[in-house]
Amino acid sequence: MQHFHAPGDLKQPLLLAKGQYRVRYAHTDADLAKAQALRFRCFLPRQAATGKTGNDHDAFDAQCQHILVENTATAQLVCCFRLQLLPKGQTVTQGYSAQVYDLSALDAFPGAKLELGRFCIDPDWSDPNILRLAWGALTQIVDSANVKLLFGCSSFPGANPRHHTDALAVLQNHLATGNLNPGPKAPETYRFSDEPRSQPAAPNRANATIPALLRTYLAMGGWVSDHAVIDRGLDTLHVFTVVEIDKIPPARARALRAVARSGD
Repeated sequence: MQHFHAPGDLKQPLLLAKGQYRVRYAHTDADLAKAQALRFRCFLPRQAATGKTGNDHDAFDAQCQHILVENTATAQLVCCFRLQLLPKGQTVTQGYSAQVYDLSALDAFPGAKLELGRFCIDPDWSDPNILRLAWGALTQIVDSANVKLLFGCSSFPGANPRHHTDALAVLQNHLATGNLNPGPKAPETYRFSDEPRSQPAAPNRANATIPALLRTYLAMGGWVSDHAVIDRGLDTLHVFTVVEIDKIPPARARALRAVARSGD
């Protein structure tokens, strides 16, 4: 594995260090293996629950940069994700998400794009500062590379759409507008936008069942595809999710940049 480098002119391996955590780029085979082992625990929990150990990996790992959030004192990995920077004019149709969504419409979107994938937090860690620092690092990268579109897949544990009825009802309020909505491409999809548009039976519970990463996307004005992909291999249901950087509410953008600047 080659060493990883930051997008744009940002070369330092350490992105942020605050409190008990640090955020850095992976730069060795051991770093990547550590991330893949955490991904195995998070994305293949049934296998992990049996005591099996392994690595979640695919062909896209080699073309991505990998970000690690670690406990500073112990170097324990508590969160990781991967990024693929697509400079202005480069097609999005070769990335991970494009294997299961028709993203050809996004190619016309002006500016650089960044695909975020395999985001996971160690289930034994529930500190909200982990997600906060991860987004601070992402903000650094987005600003450094002048990214205009951040996108990826947001997953719900469990592939049966009926287990996520309330949450999907909430997502009906955050559907893509205009002509950017991706088309279906995966073998199994669930078009939740066609379901009767109604208020979920328990809105608070519904919001709580939306994954933390997706809740953050939505709080930034993000939108989702009108259908979900049923992934039997990972036993997940996922939606395509986009944040148009210039449409992030100003107060939210200021808060993200305040975290991105902090380093003590």
